[in-house]
Amino acid sequence: MTPILYIRKNMKKTVHILTMLLVSVTMAAQPARVKQVAKSTFSLTSFDEKGSIVASTQGVFIDEKGTGICPFKVFVGAERATVVDADGNSMEVDALLGADELYDVAKLRVKASTKAAPLATAAEKQGAKIWLMPYSINNPQPLQLTLSSVERFHDSYNYYILDGEVPDNAVGCPVVNGNGQVVGIMHKSDSHTTAVDGAYVKQLSVSGLSSLDASLQETGVRTALPDNEEEAITMMTLKKGSVKEDTYRAYVDEFLEKFPTSSFGYQELGLIQMGQDLFDEASKTMEAAIKQSRAKDEAHSDYANLIYQKNIYKSDKPYEPWTLDKALEEAKTAYGINPQPIYQHQEAQIIFAQGKYQEAYDIFMALTKSPISNAELYYEAAQSKIRLNAPDTEIRVLLDSAVNVGKRMGTGEAPYILARAQYLHDKGEYREALKDYNAYDTLTATTDPVFFYLRYKCETQVRQWQQALFDIARACFLNPKEPTYFAEWASLDLRVKRYDEAISAATKCTELAPEYADGYLLLGLAQIEKGMKEEGLKNLEKAKELGDTRAEQYIEKNK
Repeated sequence: MTPILYIRKNMKKTVHILTMLLVSVTMAAQPARVKQVAKSTFSLTSFDEKGSIVASTQGVFIDEKGTGICPFKVFVGAERATVVDADGNSMEVDALLGADELYDVAKLRVKASTKAAPLATAAEKQGAKIWLMPYSINNPQPLQLTLSSVERFHDSYNYYILDGEVPDNAVGCPVVNGNGQVVGIMHKSDSHTTAVDGAYVKQLSVSGLSSLDASLQETGVRTALPDNEEEAITMMTLKKGSVKEDTYRAYVDEFLEKFPTSSFGYQELGLIQMGQDLFDEASKTMEAAIKQSRAKDEAHSDYANLIYQKNIYKSDKPYEPWTLDKALEEAKTAYGINPQPIYQHQEAQIIFAQGKYQEAYDIFMALTKSPISNAELYYEAAQSKIRLNAPDTEIRVLLDSAVNVGKRMGTGEAPYILARAQYLHDKGEYREALKDYNAYDTLTATTDPVFFYLRYKCETQVRQWQQALFDIARACFLNPKEPTYFAEWASLDLRVKRYDEAISAATKCTELAPEYADGYLLLGLAQIEKGMKEEGLKNLEKAKELGDTRAEQYIEKNK
């Protein structure tokens, strides 16, 4: 062996020995308790609705019940997130327990037993040695850093500035003191490496109004329910209808787990099951509510409401046990337990649904003299009188009372103004109806296409063509898939001799509904008026083929 080769070979051995010595020295310099934190670390990956990765980060569990802390930004724009613990176990993030966008920290929950890292009980001092604990399944290597400064925020929490080189992918790693306690969660900017106090992240929480939190609205990952029942009900009320059905079902399940003696959770589960036509399951849920709920009257009332809604909105789905008589029985039981007027009101609504209008009317009117007197009772009484074919004067007094009481009590008169408008419209009192339609529009600034269609119909009756054109155009704009609206638009355009516009609207109608005879009839008439006789007759023939009996006379007239 040449001297040079011998030297090179021994240099390699020397370097290897030195490297091993350096690692052993580094390891020896680390308190043993520091490395224990590695068992509590996790990686986190978030995903969008399509399953594509949004972001990744790291974090640490702070109790044995699945509570972890980490950066918040990883959740922005995400629909779900997954953590992998130090043993390689993958778990879905069940919910966010709190978040602070300003400090970019979040508290999360997974449904699993986890290994907890202790949080620091006192602030670290400037110049102290601390360690960054990166996530690793195999061989985590803490990185020693120095605290260059400590700042206070929110009176009792600490914000740490760190000295030392830190890799970019270390964001979210726990920062650990010599006692093996988590000082904070690491962040990195262009100029500083920092850590936000772990105690601050731990105390983050949610309230009933957290649904309105701008930062939490940036993520599709579910926010956990508050621990207070009333706060939890508030959050669920705000979430209902604004989140996906499976997400809301998760809220219901969590509510039942947290508050098993509250009838609210059973009611919500029953409504979900009813919506899926799972009537047997819904029935069992409500029987469980009656058994488990502390407020038996509420449980019986909720059961009555479920049966009532099924009979009103799902009458085409037979389920023999759930009759209106059964609903009335449950409502009466609720009243027997706790004689509150709200249960009498429920009885009256069920009796109305049974077609016993006079009996329902008597209860509605009696309740107008009770503590729950409100505009709705007068409206319901008016509906009873309408079905009893009562004199117009009686009905008008009740509808006027609904409007006046709603205004006086501050609960809102708009719905009752609209109801009065529709009643007047049906009675042929178009100008009076228009006054109410316009008042309703002023109060609500509605965007409901049905409203504009109704007002359009009224305006045509009093020959207010310009306003009518405006309203039917708005109806079409707000619901561009409804062929009836376009047929009406074409009809009015034809009436006021706007033939090009009539052709355009009628063409749209035929595109939306190829089997709708009115569209072809109107299109044919507009084309003939425009001088397009051949095309017009073809469309009239099409209307005839589709069964429009009027088409034949127009064909004969224009041959």
